[in-house]
Amino acid sequence: MTLPIVVGVDGSDASLLAVDWALYEAARRDLQLRLVYASLWERYERAIPSSGWERPSGRGLAEHIVASAAERAAQRDPLVKVTTEVVPAEAADVLLREGHNAFALVTGVRGRGELKGLLLGSVGLTVAGRAHCPVIVVRGDKAGLAGTHERILLGVGESTTGGQAVRFAFHEAEARGCTLDAVRAWRCPAIEGADHPALAEEPVHQHEQRASAHLDDQLREAMADQPDVLVHRATVEGPARRILVSRSAAADLVIIGARRRHGHFGLQLGCVSHTLLHHAYCPVAVVPQLA
Repeated sequence: MTLPIVVGVDGSDASLLAVDWALYEAARRDLQLRLVYASLWERYERAIPSSGWERPSGRGLAEHIVASAAERAAQRDPLVKVTTEVVPAEAADVLLREGHNAFALVTGVRGRGELKGLLLGSVGLTVAGRAHCPVIVVRGDKAGLAGTHERILLGVGESTTGGQAVRFAFHEAEARGCTLDAVRAWRCPAIEGADHPALAEEPVHQHEQRASAHLDDQLREAMADQPDVLVHRATVEGPARRILVSRSAAADLVIIGARRRHGHFGLQLGCVSHTLLHHAYCPVAVVPQLA
């Protein structure tokens, strides 16, 4: 069975941008689009006594929101099949359950009612940190959101986090017909007290070689399976989070892996993923690697 792309909608501008992004992704991959609204309006409606005036129904508002989002999608691409659902439950919990039967989960950078000063809303952060399917948080500048760079950026992490992310990145680049930039960041501790410059440079060279070999190992299988994908590989000295945020300014999507350990229920995000989700210049895909 082909799994759909699931989008969390709530009527906010950010969620409508997420719908637009997911619609084009569904069209590229020939997938269905599923729009889900989740809220605890029933709890609040029962708690508020009637004062004699007609309050708008929480469910009525939710159904209007998903219907409007579905209409928006149909106007932009009527060939993509769209389904909707309204669920009276916590949004993050609903999306995490949806993720068990989804190709990917897509959220906006911030939900309706959340403070504008937030760089990333609580639902997006929770879903990105716990879901067992790829999660795309739609954020960034106009060029990144519009997909005009024709480049996908892959942050190649450790082997325990990167296998699924690499495969996702290659499929994404192939579906878009664009270039894949695969980047491995490396660090070399400062060497103090070296008597000769050549002695200080040797460890740097070794670190760079190790990073290059790791990059080759992580890409080899996917490159063999999808030889038509144009790959630009790079090893760069410096903090991965800073390098990837900077390079995301020239990408349409940045992809990073995240390890998921069974039995761990908190957020499972490294500092690189966390930084990208808050500061990247384009949408961010967090792809879980189940351990």
